[in-house]
Amino acid sequence: MSPNGETKRTGMEEYTRRLIHVPIIHSPADMGSMGAELAAACIERLGRRHWDDYLAMLATFWQSVRAGLDGLGLDYGRVDLYQDGLPVCGKELKIVKAAAAKGSENYQLVLDLVSRGAKLMGTEDPKLLLEELRNVQAALASRPTNGECGMLNAEKEGPFRIPHSQFTTRQLMAERDAYLGRRIHESLRPGRTGILFLGLMHNVESYLAEDIVVTRLDHPVVPARRDEETRLEEGQQR
Repeated sequence: MSPNGETKRTGMEEYTRRLIHVPIIHSPADMGSMGAELAAACIERLGRRHWDDYLAMLATFWQSVRAGLDGLGLDYGRVDLYQDGLPVCGKELKIVKAAAAKGSENYQLVLDLVSRGAKLMGTEDPKLLLEELRNVQAALASRPTNGECGMLNAEKEGPFRIPHSQFTTRQLMAERDAYLGRRIHESLRPGRTGILFLGLMHNVESYLAEDIVVTRLDHPVVPARRDEETRLEEGQQR
């Protein structure tokens, strides 16, 4: 890094594709019109105490993400932004602005990075997102209303497992990850760095092109290993 804080560039960097994978946790504001219903479902499943812990942890989490990215000394004029749940549709910036205005710290950060020169990329297949939306809506419509799910799994699940992740299938998640891998491969050019904000349940790195150099930006307030999430998920299905 140069004395003025800018990252020194070498000849090889002009031919390298880099991706910074930022595992994220979701907030109700990220979920659009379903945010309130998802919050209610999470309270039913985990209990009010765990939900309050989850909300309190979110602010610390996004402060950590911002600090982690700021510490990398990136030239945002050479950065492409990929976002969990953002469809390839031609209206990406409008979607981000709307979510940021509703209080999503995730989308507020994305908007801030765009203002610094980063390029916003449509990220996901709209058809797959629509399929997941329908799954979530169906699950919310059929969930128990008598409080039976309550605190049954709260201690094992903790506040990290927002219900959204429980309403998708492994097959659909794999299809989304495969599309993400193709999308990044087709759009991330040599000499540029991608930042991928992606939920904990994803496994996109299995679908990335081998020439992409991946760095994972982990944080102390979220589980560092995705296989722990997978173990919990499998344990619930037994």
